[in-house]
Amino acid sequence: MTETDRPVLVATEPLDLTADMVITELNRKGAPVVRFNPADIGTDLMVSAQFGVCPAPVVGQLRTPSRTADLEHVRAVYWRRPIWPAFEYLEADDARYATAQVRYGLGGILYALDGPLWVNHPLRDVAADYKPAQLAVAQRLGLTVPPTLVTNDPDKARQFTAVHGPVIAKTLRWTPYERDGIPMTSWAEPVATDEIDDTLLSAPHLFQARVEKAADLRVLVVGRQVFAVRIDSGLLDWRTDYDALSYSVVNLPGCLEKALFAVLDHFGLASGSFDLVQDGDGEFHWLLNPNGQWGWLEEKTGLEMSAAIADLLIRGELDGHRT
Repeated sequence: MTETDRPVLVATEPLDLTADMVITELNRKGAPVVRFNPADIGTDLMVSAQFGVCPAPVVGQLRTPSRTADLEHVRAVYWRRPIWPAFEYLEADDARYATAQVRYGLGGILYALDGPLWVNHPLRDVAADYKPAQLAVAQRLGLTVPPTLVTNDPDKARQFTAVHGPVIAKTLRWTPYERDGIPMTSWAEPVATDEIDDTLLSAPHLFQARVEKAADLRVLVVGRQVFAVRIDSGLLDWRTDYDALSYSVVNLPGCLEKALFAVLDHFGLASGSFDLVQDGDGEFHWLLNPNGQWGWLEEKTGLEMSAAIADLLIRGELDGHRT
């Protein structure tokens, strides 16, 4: 098999416009693509792998109704937003059992592959998704982190808001949530000392000193390419009203780019999204979002983000070294 015949696996949900953009670029560049979603196993997804039967540690195939990938020849894996099966037609215990078999069977086969570049490896994405760990790593690497408290102690939270106010509260992780059948979401919200009560005891919450910002930035790093977009809105959380946003392409200081590279290297990520806040003095304050959305920014700015990700997947290497 020639280098150009080696496929790129794309794992994502059916309706993923961002993945579609990258696949379009992969097709345009002549790279073979096998797109799949773990939830399709048993109907539109078949996988098999053998171990210990030939010199290659893993030999097998991943098949969809239209494509087949020989696992030992996979060039790269683009792990976007796959959905694992829920087996809702089974009894609860059977569904839990079947789900575990898929995660540790299909997932284990893919994780066993030694050659492909992952963008990004899901286990590394998970490690990078813990906000307290992000904050500590960022500070160690010289990035500016606003005063932040993670606690379930109401007294500690009240003390923090009194000292560092104004303070905002953020979720530690976005989680699907419904109330009376209506989907809900959480934004960064201001919180006052007298609003904190004993309901805080149930789980840790994140409190952060509010930065008086001049602008927000979302930065996509692909390998060693940096795409930085300034987002002007006047909103505390710009995600609450996309119609109120305006965009401009900016360049980051070299020292900041190097720090962002160092964060990705620390977590073993080939690509990542960063949400930055720039204050009135021009200083940048940091937060990592390892799999953050960027597709709409390409449309708004013309930055060739999807082409950069496609090129990285085709190379199958990061900085000349296979990961």
